[in-house]
Amino acid sequence: MTTTRHICFLSDYGYEDDFAGTCRGVIASLAPGVSVIDITHGIARHDLLGAAFVLRNTMRYMPAGAIHLAVVDPGVGGPRRAVVLRSAGGRLFVGPDNGLLVLAAEADGGLACAWQITNAKLFVKPLSATFHGRDIFAPVAAHLATGLAPTKLGPEIDPAGLVRLEIPRPRATKRGLRAAAVLIDRFGNVALNLDADRLDAAKLGDPIELLCGGERYLARLARSFVEVRPSDIMVLVDSYGQIAVAVNTGSAEEVLGLTPGDLVELRRLS
Repeated sequence: MTTTRHICFLSDYGYEDDFAGTCRGVIASLAPGVSVIDITHGIARHDLLGAAFVLRNTMRYMPAGAIHLAVVDPGVGGPRRAVVLRSAGGRLFVGPDNGLLVLAAEADGGLACAWQITNAKLFVKPLSATFHGRDIFAPVAAHLATGLAPTKLGPEIDPAGLVRLEIPRPRATKRGLRAAAVLIDRFGNVALNLDADRLDAAKLGDPIELLCGGERYLARLARSFVEVRPSDIMVLVDSYGQIAVAVNTGSAEEVLGLTPGDLVELRRLS
């Protein structure tokens, strides 16, 4: 009996063009009835680090054993490999070998094994050099969802040889912590590469000082937006357990002038 699996789809294709819809059409043609969950197609163009965090953060809320189709692929048509990863938790991750998939796979019990996608019989023809989401990744996800064994995709490869993103790590300073912005949502909330335990251990007190872009800002430590006044800058644990900088009824992205990769120093006042 063939087992049908859910496909959880993430990309930077946006919502104005036909790209995501065309990929869904390919899946529906090859795997009628398979459920496709659109995590988001609003990833900023070519933002591999942000996409990797979104993929990791949302994974635990997706169905167990799902196939995660993720396409943020600035190297499409070049030498980067097309791959499928399997986590120890039993999920499959389909996409380019550019670091996008590894963070999530490692968070799901560890990265168990990987295959390079070379079986051209599975591809949509003619194969485009610029749209592998449609011609390679979507059809492979569809075939996996209807029971194709990953061993049929191509050779098994050493997971140690997969491309990994350089993920910035928070650092201790004399007065607190230095972190980096890794993800900005549509509300302008800025998630940092920092978790609650690391922030608590720093014992910064409340309020704290934020230093970014050469400017200093006073921020409140809070659990929710209602604990501070409108327009106040705040630092809180977001819904995925990351420390985030936010502005109540405003945008931390705009007020602090932050972009992904920018450094943010969190300092005690005395």
